[in-house]
Amino acid sequence: MNVLIVFAHPEPRSFGRALLDRGVATLREAGHEVVVSDLYAMEFNPVAGAGDFTERRFPDALQYDREQKHASAHHAFSPDIQAEIDKLQACDMLILQFPLWWFSMPAIMKGWVDRVFVNGLVYGSGRRFDSGGMKGKRAMAAITTACYPEMVEADGLLAHLDINLWHLQHGTLGYAGFDVLHPFTAWSIHYTTPEKRAAYLDAYAQRLRGIAEETPMPAHRLAEFGSDWRLKPGIAPRTVGHRRVAQAQE
Repeated sequence: MNVLIVFAHPEPRSFGRALLDRGVATLREAGHEVVVSDLYAMEFNPVAGAGDFTERRFPDALQYDREQKHASAHHAFSPDIQAEIDKLQACDMLILQFPLWWFSMPAIMKGWVDRVFVNGLVYGSGRRFDSGGMKGKRAMAAITTACYPEMVEADGLLAHLDINLWHLQHGTLGYAGFDVLHPFTAWSIHYTTPEKRAAYLDAYAQRLRGIAEETPMPAHRLAEFGSDWRLKPGIAPRTVGHRRVAQAQE
């Protein structure tokens, strides 16, 4: 496989960096091609703006998603965005690796998604979920966090981890068409021992050795939703974000 790892951590001596290095080495030892976008090291600009395009369809007022669609058709992205789009299109698997901040990814990685998951290639014109532009590719989040695993159980203080990551796993990766794998998580990094951190590195390496054969997380196909945009009768919800609610009586 061709694997793209997008990495966001501001400290080059962090455990996150150690996890990245172990992951890259493991994947290459297994015969995979690996490309890394280290966003902080690259000084990647996370701010979407008019300078993202070398030509504009609507020069008087920026309509960012529509300009993305125009640029997709006319090869009109700025060089920094086009370089990342090329990596994304070439990969068979995308790994987003980041520390969990405020139930989400660091701003620099959100900016990467905003600028690189472009209308006209990744989504748009009917491209979403199982018809998304990244259909046939795999994706996974690899996260480090200061919280304890019990805090993100279904009855935990912070709610289930997959609910915390719903915006990313379903609303971004799933929407783009990726087959999304369960996240890898290294817990309570600030409060653990060197032995436990070493065990996390080993567990990540073991996980990556079998990543090509993993079963993706449950997901719904577009055909399972009706013209009212709701699950059709008889389709049982199978993700953390879908559930049956009582229909209001006429």
